[in-house]
Amino acid sequence: MALIEVDKISKTYTLGDVEVNALRGVSLTIGKGEFVSIMGASGSGKSTFMNILGCLDKPTGGRYLLDGVDISGLDRDELAEIRNGKIGFVFQGFNLLPRTQAIENVELPMFYKGVPAAKRTERARAALSMVGLEDRAKHYPNQLSGGQQQRVAIARALVNEAPIILADEPTGNLDTKTSVEIMDLFRHLNAENGITIILVTHEPDIAEWSRRTIRFMDGQLMSDEERTERHG
Repeated sequence: MALIEVDKISKTYTLGDVEVNALRGVSLTIGKGEFVSIMGASGSGKSTFMNILGCLDKPTGGRYLLDGVDISGLDRDELAEIRNGKIGFVFQGFNLLPRTQAIENVELPMFYKGVPAAKRTERARAALSMVGLEDRAKHYPNQLSGGQQQRVAIARALVNEAPIILADEPTGNLDTKTSVEIMDLFRHLNAENGITIILVTHEPDIAEWSRRTIRFMDGQLMSDEERTERHG
């Protein structure tokens, strides 16, 4: 079953008198429960593509169906609602609030959905447990290692039970050992919880954790390969 359907999408930015074609007619499908990595050099279009998948931006042309819904016709509020319900985001820089405890950082997405306080706490604790950090709930970001901070960020992405996690260079600020731990966690969430994982990376060894690697160049899809064996 297709969770993401992209049909001939293009994205053009106007910078003064210059038009930049960030995406040029990209078409692909991602099914429920896939683990996909997206690769490409700087300026290849992969970040623009991720922003469109994450409903942070809309294509200039073509269609993007997310779980059967055409996002191109939605307004800003409708896009925000889809983002908050269907997509969890994980970033290279963790994006945690520094003066806020881990559990409160994890609770944040639920504020926007109006989840009652007791339910927020219960679900945040469950999400921290899923990433192995239930004993660090009251710690502040500066009391956590880089890997632990990224786990908090992953728990925050999980807390609204979104079916998709979009991860943008999630190991970019981590050492090799910690990167392996984080990728192993993503693989576990994919295999055991059926969460669709889509990650941007420029590191081939990180891409090897996924079952499918999509490569961009000059705004176009250059290759789309599946592998039977995964790293780790």
